[in-house]
Amino acid sequence: MATKPLIKALTEAGVGSRRRMADAIKQGKVKVNGVLAESFTQPVDVVKDRILFNGQPVNLEPDRVICLMLNKPEGIVSTVSDDKGRRTVLDILPSKYKQYRLYPVGRLDIDTTGLILLTNDGDLTYRLTHPKFEFEKEYLVAIKGSLTGEEKQQLQRGVLLEDGMTHPAKIREISQFPFNYSVIIHEGRKRQVRRMFEHLHHVVSALKRVRVGRLTLGDLKEGELRPLSPAEISTLLNG
Repeated sequence: MATKPLIKALTEAGVGSRRRMADAIKQGKVKVNGVLAESFTQPVDVVKDRILFNGQPVNLEPDRVICLMLNKPEGIVSTVSDDKGRRTVLDILPSKYKQYRLYPVGRLDIDTTGLILLTNDGDLTYRLTHPKFEFEKEYLVAIKGSLTGEEKQQLQRGVLLEDGMTHPAKIREISQFPFNYSVIIHEGRKRQVRRMFEHLHHVVSALKRVRVGRLTLGDLKEGELRPLSPAEISTLLNG
């Protein structure tokens, strides 16, 4: 019998993110063979069991695992849909990938460019987005002028934002026009890097993510994408 935990089966089937599925199970939106799901880890047989989500049957046979690296352009939102009618990362995918139920891993702001992953692998999404795994994310930052020594130390110690103290960041000066700083963090708060600099009264004029863990953007051009190799996916899953 091919059993696996319910939440794993749902995410692998592309129904939604691990967090969304966890909420759905808590809210009684998931049934297994006509009975409300008992827990996230409830074992299900992906071949024989009948799963309903919001009253609709779920095909538990997972799609072929796909993981793409995209160099997101400015003006593109990193969601699967947008109620304001803006273009999303899914809109710019080549047609051969649109048959797969891909989700962006985390988010980049609409005005931030660079490395974002899209996948139908729930385990990978969970590993890269859950704070406990502390994946480093490196950004190139452009500001007018320079940070003082004290300002650099504040970022390295952590700064107090409205949603709490940031973890210490790694920061160094670079000369890569228009960027003049590299910042490395392992948190994923909304607009965090921009808010860190705004806290020090510096406006970020350009922001680009170039690394997640050991995975780097390399020479991938803006708007282009490429599939990750099995070795790269393994590196992300296994640290």
